[in-house]
Order: sequence, then C-alpha cells, then structure tokens
Amino acid sequence: MTRARIHNFSISLDGFGTGVGQSLETPFGHAGHRLHEWMFATRFGTSMFGREGGSSGVDNALAQQFEPGIGAEIMGANKFGPPGWQDDADWKGWWGPNPPFHTPTFVLTHRPRSPIEMEGGTTFHFLEAPPAEALDTARQAADGKDVRIGGGVTMVRDFLAAGLVDHAHFVQVPILLGRGERVWDGLEDLEQGYDIETVASPSGVTHLIFDRKAS
Repeated sequence: MTRARIHNFSISLDGFGTGVGQSLETPFGHAGHRLHEWMFATRFGTSMFGREGGSSGVDNALAQQFEPGIGAEIMGANKFGPPGWQDDADWKGWWGPNPPFHTPTFVLTHRPRSPIEMEGGTTFHFLEAPPAEALDTARQAADGKDVRIGGGVTMVRDFLAAGLVDHAHFVQVPILLGRGERVWDGLEDLEQGYDIETVASPSGVTHLIFDRKAS
C-alpha cells in the first residue's frame, strides 16, 4: 500500500521546526538556515542547487532517501510561500522554474487556485481539505508510489496527530531557537505507535527514524 513519508525534517533541540518572522527574505524566520546546514553540506544537498561536492557520509545517505519511491507530495501553505502569497497571482513557490519535487504536489490552503505546471515534472495543485482527504487525493496521483508529507510544522503535526504517517525522518540539530513552531506539541505518546531508531552523525545532528509498528 502507498505509504505516507516524512523526510529530512529538521528540528532544534527544543523542538522547533521553524522560527518566528517568516517573510520573503527569511523563509524560516529568525532560525535562518541553521536548521538545514547539515543537509546543505551533503552531496545530496549540493546537487539540489546544481553544485558538485559535499559529504558522502551518514547525513548524505539518509538525506537522499527524500526522492526514491515518491509519487506525490503534500505541503502546507507556509511551505509554498511567505505570508500573503495568496494575494500574488504570479507567485509560483520559492524554488524557481524547476522545483525539486518532480511529482504532483498538493498545497493545502484556504484559498485554492488553478494548478501551476512547472519544469521537471512538478505541478502544484491547491486544495482546501483535511489531512485524510488530502492524502487520499495525493495517493491517487502517486500512481502506486509513496506520498511525501513535506511540511511545514503545523501540517506535519496534523498528519502525525491523525495517525496518517507511516515513516518519518526527523533530524535534531544542536541549536536552541527558543521560539517558533514546535513539532511535538499535542503528540503525547506518539512513540508508542512507532519503532524508533536514532543515528548520531559526526556533523553533530541526530537522525530520528520512525517506522509504524506492525499491527
């Protein structure tokens, strides 16, 4: 069966997945890019920006699991753009003409608009739907492959709370943000439904891998 997967989702030591003050200039608010420096340093991360080089260790091995077997993505409105993007008819996301998704990508928003077809196989579709309904729609588009739950924080938390996530890869980064959006709020006892593996990296991050327990 098609699985719902989370990949490369970075969180601070105090559980925040983004900071405050998101804007066009600061997509992750006051956190800047500190949550994602571990990934930018990998071979996978550098290739996303059309560059060569990068590390090939454990961080890269786990980061590159982002792509295989994915047939669709679901993301929240705050991942697609800064506050107010719905008022800009020309806004097509942060990623330029060839976004890194290469699949049908479903953006959850209270103000849907017509689909946007991009280069490289990404087409953005805009839905107003609860998590289970959005996942059903994405599964149909995924054509037998898995669906990636892409963030941001609120959407990831909602999908976890609804029991819809089969596999999740979180990356705990050794920084303290103090404020922002916290991933784990309201998810008490989440660990009881998953087998959890932790992998420490020489880069200083800790990978947390959740796989749903067999029923």
